[in-house]
Amino acid sequence: MTLSSIENTVRKKRFLRIIPLIFALYIITFLDRVNISYAALTMTKDLHFTAAIFGLGAGIFFIGYFVLEIPVTVWIQKWSARKWVARIMIGWGIVSVLTAFTNTEGQFYGLRFALGLGEAGFFPGIILYISHWFTGREKAVAYSMFLAAVPVSQIIGAPLSTHILSVDWLDMQGWRWLFILEGIPSIILGMFAFLYLTDKPSQAKWLTQDEKNWFESKMASENKIKDTKYGLSWKHAIKERDVILLVLIYFFWIIGFYGLGFFLPTIIDGLGHQSVTSVGYLVAIPYVAAFFGLILVGRSSDKKRERKWHAFFSLVVGAVGLGLSIMVYPNLVLSMAMFTIATVGIYSAFGPFWSLPTIFLTETSAAVSIGLINSIGNLGGFIGPSIVGYLKTSTDSYSLGSIFMVASLLIAACLILALKKTKDFVPSE
Repeated sequence: MTLSSIENTVRKKRFLRIIPLIFALYIITFLDRVNISYAALTMTKDLHFTAAIFGLGAGIFFIGYFVLEIPVTVWIQKWSARKWVARIMIGWGIVSVLTAFTNTEGQFYGLRFALGLGEAGFFPGIILYISHWFTGREKAVAYSMFLAAVPVSQIIGAPLSTHILSVDWLDMQGWRWLFILEGIPSIILGMFAFLYLTDKPSQAKWLTQDEKNWFESKMASENKIKDTKYGLSWKHAIKERDVILLVLIYFFWIIGFYGLGFFLPTIIDGLGHQSVTSVGYLVAIPYVAAFFGLILVGRSSDKKRERKWHAFFSLVVGAVGLGLSIMVYPNLVLSMAMFTIATVGIYSAFGPFWSLPTIFLTETSAAVSIGLINSIGNLGGFIGPSIVGYLKTSTDSYSLGSIFMVASLLIAACLILALKKTKDFVPSE
């Protein structure tokens, strides 16, 4: 077998073996994280929760997430992605099911916090896992294909979740069944991931020995280039200017990402007199567009070997779309168009962004730094929904909350321009 044929075969095998499974895992992960936004359409009324209570409960997930994020990411790097991913999915699936039995504000906060603890490490662990299995020129596409699960989870989850809200089996409200029926698949997929994932190329029975040798040599060569150019230990990496900037970028970006994501169903619900089920289908529209935007921007980033400007322009588009939505509210058609533009921009930055840290970081330094970026950055997921919910309760309007999210996205975009080490280095084939 020639070198080029080995390369092509290994590429196809890796994409087909790894991407579909982690894609499915993240669909379920994200659905369990944000299904609270659909449950809120009836849950808040049943339990008499204000927008401020809901926003705090939705965001408190990220406090629990923050507590264990870095330790779990390092354990994944040093021990086993397969075992940890399985444990994480089974754990948060159980907590998601238990959320169905929430009756008080305190229980709501406690279970959201526990869900964050349960999911900690999954996302950076998969980002790290992808960096072990895909070359520098493949990463933006690989990350984009993995992260495309987020809009797909909303495309599937929005109509599915709102349909479940209408059931009342065994005299239980639909929002309770929502948590049960969407939590069980996490437990099942966690068991499957334990059997199916492969930690290292040397353990891959689905690669021939020649294919293993070629790929391990390829990845070792790339890591050597990065170590020679930068050679950062994890202690030095977390103090690096660009790592700190990446943390700040992600923090401000995630304020807008979750601020909009958690409240979009209720915002759309307030645009007219459509049914709860209709809201589910309307919410899916922006995410269909975001799916294609995420894939196309990731491909463009890999093709042009450029990360920074792709991420910058994506976030600017997101900010502009969200800003314009304030001006056209409450026109349903124009508002949906602006929410779609905003969602496309906010999501399209993911592939290029997560390719940035692995340009100059390897092994433990990458694990710790990615965990740091994701854990501190995701505190924006606490700040965003909490402040948007507070402003909605205080002003009876989402306008000030939207302005806050627009400002956060623009700050994130401007900080991207300050990156230095990450601006153009992509290992060549």
